[in-house]
Amino acid sequence: MSAMVPVAGGARVRAAAWADLRAERGAVAGLLLLNVLASAAGLAGPWLLGRIVDAVRAGSGDVLGTVDRLALGVLVFTVAQVLLGRWALAVGYRFGERTAARVRERFLARALALPPSVAEHVPAGDLVARGSTDASVVATTLRRAVPEVVVAVVQAGLLIAAVLVLNPLLGLCGLVCLVGVGAALRWYLRRARPAYLTEAATGARLADVVTSTAKGARTIEALALEDRRAQAADAAVADARAARLRTLWLRTVLFPSFDVSCALPVVGVLLVGGAMHANGLVSVGVVVTATVYMRQLVGPLDTLTLWVEQVQGAIASYARLEGLAEVPREEPGPAGSPEDDRIEVSGVRYAYDGGRDVLRGVDLVVRPGERLAVVGASGAGKSTLARLLAGLDRPRTGSVTVGGTPVADLPPDRLREQVVLVTQDHHVFHDTVRDNLRVVRPHASDEELRGALEAVGARWIDDLPRGLDTEIGAGISLDGARAQQLSLARVVLAGPHTLILDEATALLDPRTARETERSLAALLRGRTVIAIAHRLQTAHDADRVAVLEAGELVELGTHDQLVSAGGHYARLWASWHGGHDGRDPGRQPGAAGASPHPAAGTGTRWRSVRDTDGNATAGPG
Repeated sequence: MSAMVPVAGGARVRAAAWADLRAERGAVAGLLLLNVLASAAGLAGPWLLGRIVDAVRAGSGDVLGTVDRLALGVLVFTVAQVLLGRWALAVGYRFGERTAARVRERFLARALALPPSVAEHVPAGDLVARGSTDASVVATTLRRAVPEVVVAVVQAGLLIAAVLVLNPLLGLCGLVCLVGVGAALRWYLRRARPAYLTEAATGARLADVVTSTAKGARTIEALALEDRRAQAADAAVADARAARLRTLWLRTVLFPSFDVSCALPVVGVLLVGGAMHANGLVSVGVVVTATVYMRQLVGPLDTLTLWVEQVQGAIASYARLEGLAEVPREEPGPAGSPEDDRIEVSGVRYAYDGGRDVLRGVDLVVRPGERLAVVGASGAGKSTLARLLAGLDRPRTGSVTVGGTPVADLPPDRLREQVVLVTQDHHVFHDTVRDNLRVVRPHASDEELRGALEAVGARWIDDLPRGLDTEIGAGISLDGARAQQLSLARVVLAGPHTLILDEATALLDPRTARETERSLAALLRGRTVIAIAHRLQTAHDADRVAVLEAGELVELGTHDQLVSAGGHYARLWASWHGGHDGRDPGRQPGAAGASPHPAAGTGTRWRSVRDTDGNATAGPG
């Protein structure tokens, strides 16, 4: 998987834009019709003005009556142009709002449809930038730029056509003088798309750096990586600044070129028209009319100048939004139905992004209803194994099956019924506590919701102002521990056949974590629970313990068997047991302030490290 989400090519962007236009073809047709009528009404004024000039110069007949009637016509057509133009803009804005909503909904649907194994590898900052910044740029353009650009293009086309009909020679003169506008625009457009794509990409990388740094602040401090992250942020800011300056330079060349080029048609028509009038080829009225038409052309060209930069940025953003459809997706195999809840790991090898194998030849069978603890030193591959068991990743070789069916091949809804992975990462929606819980069971009763919260020790629900109806985010927020309990309560409501806990209680104090794990075990009795055990008391209570060492399964058995064997697990247990005097860490005096790491407080020197699973944890120094 590439580091960034793909960007759609021109063909896909054009196809998507055409589909959006077809979906609103009624509004588009109305927009064009109203703009044509408004522009046609605008053409009448200069033509009538020319008639007024010629009538005054002729000086015959009822000049005042003729001028009054022609002036009244100018007023009527001007009012009609204003009303039709306003109507056209209203239709255009409604079209823009509906189309912007459609683009946002399509992006959201595609993001939610990403397979878990793909979504886990998509940079969060890039995805957030596309769903927020890029979507906003496209929405703004559809809402404002498209109607105004359509109006400007129609007006410009009709004005040029009117001059050609009025006098072909003057019309050709005006067109020749517009060559400067075309040259400036061509120069800009050839450079704009890559420049704006680069600007959007560097902005996304900057967002990703900021997001990942803020999310991993505690880990960065623990590993003393502040300087490295600061350097990464400085580099991302420098890239974003350079890309922004590039697009700014393009605009500083385009706008002055447009200003000069837009004045040339008026000057050219006046000079050529004056020479033609001096030779008796045209009347003064025709020259005045053509000049006014050319002067009116400046308005649409100014509009195009102002919006061309926004449109180019919007095209780049549209390409980034549509690029989500080109994210490589793993094709699932035939979706069978698991025969039972038996999980088998056979000959599994796995490596991240083509690196060295994190897991090497792991074979493991998890029996239905079993409580299995997975332990090992930092970097042993515990979290990687959890991801494979949950179907988030596929092994490089070997297989991971549930009931004989590959876990990663199960449809998302069936997979979530079968296996749920709970990590220390959690999400709380800006909504009521009730709706946060009902994400997994929309029709759960209040009694079931309160029971789930009670099961994970979330007694704070009664302290909230409105209980389950309290809206989180409206002046009330949950700290990390409470948010984690809310996530665990969702698991209780979901009731999966297999629950995988990977640091799922890491943010809770040892006593609360111990009580929560016991409550979950009681509620899920008869179901399979696999715990990545960072507190060895969890392993002590499990039916079996699997010991990973450097990506290999080196020991498997009950707690008593492994302690008696005197191997890796026995050494871990002796180190932890000595530091806790054989007592449950959740029951020690002062447990609320105890260290969450198993060997903390022992004679062993421990240091904070980052394992190959990407977790900040403790390891022997």
